[in-house]
Amino acid sequence: MELQQNIKVAVDAIVFGYANNDLNVLLIKQKYGVLKNRWALVGGFVKDNETLISAVNRELQEETGIKVNYLEQLYTFGDDLDRDPRFRVISISYFALVNSTKFLIKADTDAEEAKWFNVNELPDLAFDHLLILKTAKERLQNKLTYQPIGFDLLPKEFLFSDLENLYCSILEKEIDRRNFRKKILSFGIVEETSKFGNKKNGRPAKLFKFNKLKYNKLHKEGFIFEINFA
Repeated sequence: MELQQNIKVAVDAIVFGYANNDLNVLLIKQKYGVLKNRWALVGGFVKDNETLISAVNRELQEETGIKVNYLEQLYTFGDDLDRDPRFRVISISYFALVNSTKFLIKADTDAEEAKWFNVNELPDLAFDHLLILKTAKERLQNKLTYQPIGFDLLPKEFLFSDLENLYCSILEKEIDRRNFRKKILSFGIVEETSKFGNKKNGRPAKLFKFNKLKYNKLHKEGFIFEINFA
């Protein structure tokens, strides 16, 4: 049987950041082609001689000038045969969580511009990137209940209210803050420091930090991180 196949393989990166109580995503503006000046997720085609993870890291570096420490494979998009107006493309998507305040983004190669956008105030996105972003957001909301991933979006030291606000922003609902604080502190993986944060009104509040080494040790021993927001 003769194989007739002309399918392109691409990767897309959904990079989430957090600032001013808002969940943000990193987007680039297309510089060339039929979708010129349309905003899109960071991504591109996989070269013949590179792995998928190498490809997505290269695209991040080339289009935005950033490097992330960890990328998690999300989903493969390709059931829609016309998801790319040029030809048949299957895209393997990855998502990352970063402290966006640490990054200086700079558009390069085929990106006209790179910019953080509030996930609830998005421009018209190219291809099926809105679907990809929604899928990543749902994965993020789900993972919050069983993994302490929210700390990747915060500075090393943070106000506890910042952690509460982050969960509210991602889940898009108010949480029981008193029970949330009690639950998080009961795990023993969030520690109070001797430092105080800047607070405009009222008494200054203590800063906290996430002890990742302790969490990893507990996790290996069978510790289960679980928060129910029902």
